[in-house]
Amino acid sequence: MDLAQQKDDARSRFERFAREEAPGRSAVYADWAEGVAGDDAILDILAQLDSPHRQPPLVFAVSRMLGAPVGPYDEWAAFAREHADRLVAECAARTTQTNEPQRSAPLLFALERVRGPIALLEIGASAGLCLVPDRYAYRFDGEGGTAELGDGPVLIEAELRGEISAPKRMPEIVWRAGIDIEPRDAADPDDRAWISGLVWPEEDARQERVDRALDVVAADPPRIVRGDASAGTVLADLAAEAPQDATLVITTPGVLPHIPREARTRLIEAIRALPARWITMDAPGLHDEWDPPVDAETWDGFVLAMDGRPVAAADPLGAWIADI
Repeated sequence: MDLAQQKDDARSRFERFAREEAPGRSAVYADWAEGVAGDDAILDILAQLDSPHRQPPLVFAVSRMLGAPVGPYDEWAAFAREHADRLVAECAARTTQTNEPQRSAPLLFALERVRGPIALLEIGASAGLCLVPDRYAYRFDGEGGTAELGDGPVLIEAELRGEISAPKRMPEIVWRAGIDIEPRDAADPDDRAWISGLVWPEEDARQERVDRALDVVAADPPRIVRGDASAGTVLADLAAEAPQDATLVITTPGVLPHIPREARTRLIEAIRALPARWITMDAPGLHDEWDPPVDAETWDGFVLAMDGRPVAAADPLGAWIADI
């Protein structure tokens, strides 16, 4: 894309974010995104960035890290213009690493279908908050009442919609590891600040959940290797380290949208080439790996799938799970 095309792409992306993603979660981000979409000066700044680095949550999180005030759009835009060079440099060096422990609820739902013991391998692991689902406590609220599971220091709550049952057992995870382009250390103050700062303004409960989960992981961190899982034998090499007597489960919770199309196709092929189960949670229109196919126009939320077969619908961040 040339700069004009990248500017148009940025405009449409922020318009969509303001219209479809921010409402109901953050009035501040909705206001900022709407403002960016109509601000040629800011769009000119963002057009300098490659597509993965000008996503609204990333741009806004970086700006806040640099000291942007959390207030009216005009104040934010003034800061962005004044610090344009730093904003572009930091966005170019970072990727969205939304490490949401609440996604462990649908993960737990899918893992109940796997014979243990389990070797868990996450792609796009960030700081590893979704690599320790067995260390959290859960509360599932549905039509049949409330079910609780686990006794960890972080409570993960999820709504069950329709005729769907809560998981009845914790997975037996005997090995865990992750891959990330830029791994984060839950015990490192700067990395903690970045992961914590990716939480949107006004999401107080989520902020507390993420911060507590960082404490859990920092106390006993899983192994996370630096690398591109879609490249060469990176994924296969790490998978080969898993115990042979455990079922290898590869998870990609929410990471595939952040991978360019060609690399995403290579990654899915690499996953399918391994003797492993694959749990993913993606927007229904993201790829065509669903078997049977899903109707992206009518599907509610994300698709929670096992080996490409949909098993439930789910909130993108794991707040609810629904039958299909």
